[in-house]
Amino acid sequence: MSDNTSAPPAAWPLVALFTAGYVAPYLLPTVVGRLDSHLPLSPAQAGLVGTALLLGSATAGFTLASRIPRRGPRSLARLGLLLAALGYGTAASTSLLPLVVAGVVVGGFGSGSATAVAAAGIAGHRDPHRVSSLGLLSVSATVGALYLTLPHLGGGHGLPFAAIALVAALAWPATGRLGGPTRPGPAVRGSGRPPYPRAGAVLAGCLLFWSLTQEALWGVSGRIGAEQAGLSEAALGAVFAVALGAGLLGVTGASAFGTRLGRAVPIGAGTAAIAGCVVLTSSADGLTGFAAGEILWNAVYPVVLSYVIGLAAALDPRGRWAVFAGAASSLGTACGPVVGSLLAEAFGFPGMGLVLGGLLLAVAGPLTVVALHAGRSAADGTGVPDLRIEAPAAAVLPAPGPGKPRRVLLLSPAARRSRDRRRDASGV
Repeated sequence: MSDNTSAPPAAWPLVALFTAGYVAPYLLPTVVGRLDSHLPLSPAQAGLVGTALLLGSATAGFTLASRIPRRGPRSLARLGLLLAALGYGTAASTSLLPLVVAGVVVGGFGSGSATAVAAAGIAGHRDPHRVSSLGLLSVSATVGALYLTLPHLGGGHGLPFAAIALVAALAWPATGRLGGPTRPGPAVRGSGRPPYPRAGAVLAGCLLFWSLTQEALWGVSGRIGAEQAGLSEAALGAVFAVALGAGLLGVTGASAFGTRLGRAVPIGAGTAAIAGCVVLTSSADGLTGFAAGEILWNAVYPVVLSYVIGLAAALDPRGRWAVFAGAASSLGTACGPVVGSLLAEAFGFPGMGLVLGGLLLAVAGPLTVVALHAGRSAADGTGVPDLRIEAPAAAVLPAPGPGKPRRVLLLSPAARRSRDRRRDASGV
């Protein structure tokens, strides 16, 4: 038997890494707002700093996509958490712009590394949808608590960065439960590219624009609430916290419901619903409209994201499409604040919402098609690799001769079902 065969990773270390990787993008409105308020930066310049953070995260995903099995998730996760703690800690402890920007980029790379390791591990888990839902629950709860707490702890640009660094440090013990480097066995050695290249490329490309629209609105949500809806920082924090609480309820429901409807309906219908929420939020001129748009949006967004993560895992259980899709998502997220600011300056907040809503509707169709393709592949057995694990069976069958233990090929359940269908069709 190959010595690289191991059980799927435990859920809670992946949830901890997922939380440490995603907390920075979720806190971006507060990060950008405080950079604008407490450092000599314009709103557009503060948005560029946020973009630098997210570009660092995207770079980590693209860099590590094929290196996680060889290097091992434990070492890469520890490197990512260390870079996140050092980078964000540096940004929190100084007001010198070059050091702040450098710390933000380093911290972003660390966040992206943690996210990449978590995505690869979730894809290899027995129930990726459940684990991704738990990760989103953890992120929403953590960031919701921060949104409620940070406004009462004082001003300054460094507080959100310090909170992100603390979350990274708290996730460090979870890395002890991750595995080390693995050597590909005969079943997977030589498979250089992920399966379903067209579907995976479409998924990654659509997810880039899908995430861009989310972050374009998220990056200027603080400005919409303050400038157009007339809310204070404390009121904004309360709205964001309630919205993230709605996300908790949404993800809990999605986790309990599972994939009974498949992935196509939640992804397609959910993306269309998000488009409506984007238009509602960007056109709000008071507390009621703004809060309704934010709460509905944040209730649906993590639900759809959990199904998208499960879709990427279904395309490649080794996790490569999950990491590539996550990196594409980070790239879109990185461009979001700048795109949102440019659209808001050109068309105003309501016009920005219409453009973003139209873009979401445009990618909903291809995403649904990919989800349908993955669902058909899983149904006919082609969506799961035909893995054959060579294992000694001396404990069950007698050996044919001294010193020559008999070896058998054990088919995976999906491969066995496919074999039985072929036999039934041929009448054998």
